[in-house]
Amino acid sequence: MTQLNLMALRHSAFYSPYLMTMAGGHLKEAGFDVNYTVQTQDNLVKDNLLNGSCHISQSAVAAGFTSLESKQADNIRHFSQINSMDGFFIAARQKNLNKNAEFDWQQLSGKTLLADHFFQPMAMLKYALFKKGINEQSINIIDAGDVSQIDSSFRDGLGDFVHQQGPAPQQLEFEGIASVVASVGEVVGKIAFSSLCSTQQWLESDTAKEFFRIYKLSLKQCQQSDADEIADCLQNYGFLKDINKTVLSNTIATYQSLGCWDHDGCITHGEYEKLLDVFEHSQLITQRHSYEALIKSFD
Repeated sequence: MTQLNLMALRHSAFYSPYLMTMAGGHLKEAGFDVNYTVQTQDNLVKDNLLNGSCHISQSAVAAGFTSLESKQADNIRHFSQINSMDGFFIAARQKNLNKNAEFDWQQLSGKTLLADHFFQPMAMLKYALFKKGINEQSINIIDAGDVSQIDSSFRDGLGDFVHQQGPAPQQLEFEGIASVVASVGEVVGKIAFSSLCSTQQWLESDTAKEFFRIYKLSLKQCQQSDADEIADCLQNYGFLKDINKTVLSNTIATYQSLGCWDHDGCITHGEYEKLLDVFEHSQLITQRHSYEALIKSFD
């Protein structure tokens, strides 16, 4: 079998189309033996891609802005979309929630929000607030640390609202601690969000083209299959086993209904331009970098 080394920046149900290339048996059926790892501080995706020890990784197109802004462009290219929409949610603490009133984003004003300060989630949150006409300075936005620290801090009583990727807020809802009240993705709309990337050299190989073909089968499966079926595949393979099965299924169903996976695997020019809009708003880029500087298309 052909060895294929895969990585991820983060490990989540949000990346089910990528995970299902393995859990759905698609890569194995095509003759690939897969090694999958998640980035740590001592084992970075970028380093592994550039030294050839990783072939493909889950990432985000926006991750390439750092190199372009520093004038140290590399040969990493994003060749396929995982999610064409932000996958973060706003959850409200149950005891503060008015169950008889529909949530309005203005309710965040004057409140404390624990937010994920990783570069892309924060840029998207700020853009959603902008689109809703909310001054972000009117909200006490707290950086509680990484995803596990955010979750534990909210559970310990800090904050009125929390900003998390699924299934963390769905788990809080399942436990009766909070209720999911809003989707950042619904506000921002279609955008070049999470992606698959590799080096320009590897993307010229026949193996890269074969992987893209297989990935589209996995993507289609995530679009069309029942959420319970996808959850079963993931957990039977060994992924996300620490997540309650009902919570995982509900999260997958939510991403399906939002349309996060409703695309053909390609990163469109329009979605890339929207990404530039978001990062310009937060002043995280100084120019509108070209599509070709970051993206390789197989179409």
